Amino acid sequence: MKGTMKGVFKENAAPGAIYTDLPIPEIGDNDVLVRVRATAICGTDLHIYPWTPWAQARVTPPMVFGHEFSGDIVEKGSGVTEFAIGDRIAGETHIPCNKCHQCLTDNRHICEHMKIIGVHVPGCFSEYISVPKDCLWKLSDSVDYNTGAMLEPMGVAVHGLTETPVLGRSVVIMGCGPIGLMAVNAAKIMGAKQIIATDVVPAKLSLALELGADAALNTTEENQSEKILSLTNNIGADTIIDYTGNVDAIRGGFSWLRLGGTCVLVGLPNREITLDLTSSVIYKEAKIFGVTGRRMYQTWVKCEEILATGNFRMDKIVGGIYKLEEYEKAFDALKNGAPGKMLLIPA
Repeated sequence: MKGTMKGVFKENAAPGAIYTDLPIPEIGDNDVLVRVRATAICGTDLHIYPWTPWAQARVTPPMVFGHEFSGDIVEKGSGVTEFAIGDRIAGETHIPCNKCHQCLTDNRHICEHMKIIGVHVPGCFSEYISVPKDCLWKLSDSVDYNTGAMLEPMGVAVHGLTETPVLGRSVVIMGCGPIGLMAVNAAKIMGAKQIIATDVVPAKLSLALELGADAALNTTEENQSEKILSLTNNIGADTIIDYTGNVDAIRGGFSWLRLGGTCVLVGLPNREITLDLTSSVIYKEAKIFGVTGRRMYQTWVKCEEILATGNFRMDKIVGGIYKLEEYEKAFDALKNGAPGKMLLIPA
């Protein structure tokens, strides 16, 4: 497809971005061209937009960024047989090489040569995006575009919940950002016996209660260890899942993990962390799992199963909906602490 499109463009290795005319991307034999219908701002974008050290080490401008999106296939390469023009899709962020040991053993989400849409290759804050066929998930007819754009982060939440059984278990979900809130709601649907959510923002804690948490604790106001032990009959939680990356939260979490319990780490720590391995892990026989992204495509299947129950409140996770050209307002809202996901809608 020839012509131009509008997009949010990281023009220079500096804070900010511009909304401008760009060439519509070309596609290769194994790619499709997607007309973007909805896209969401991720924590990664909150590094790229202000140009933090994290972004400086990974992103090479000029490029469009953004990686959570849904849309329609409008053009496809000759090697794409699994999808048709007109298919409604959501995008998977990970671009696997399909040749390394991890890819060949069904672990493509931790490919040894991984590239990330919107970080290593052009992203989706635009009217069109070129996407490898490996990064497509066909949406069910019941899934709207806004929900489709949020399936990628929902997958992170659900991946954290599926690394250890939650059915009939007590689960502490640390962090009530969009992914943590999705985890609260999904854990409820998956049959967790007790869900305890923690955060520092009252509005987020209130939302966690609406989405199924049995208790919501403000870590700045309460003794978390005492409170959670009390709520779990002084046994401790079966599972703690961290979506914050805050090293103090992670370290504290082990104090309310029961003997033989499981810790799942999803959030990226904001600095190096030290643990008393003897008391926190070894003597407890604690199990620790690291989780990144989504399994391709087992996690997506689980997400659609959860959505099909009709009990998942994706609408509660949406913090605001903006036109793509209003991206600055959306980023400002997040910077100022607004809860939920911000969606950008191309014209």
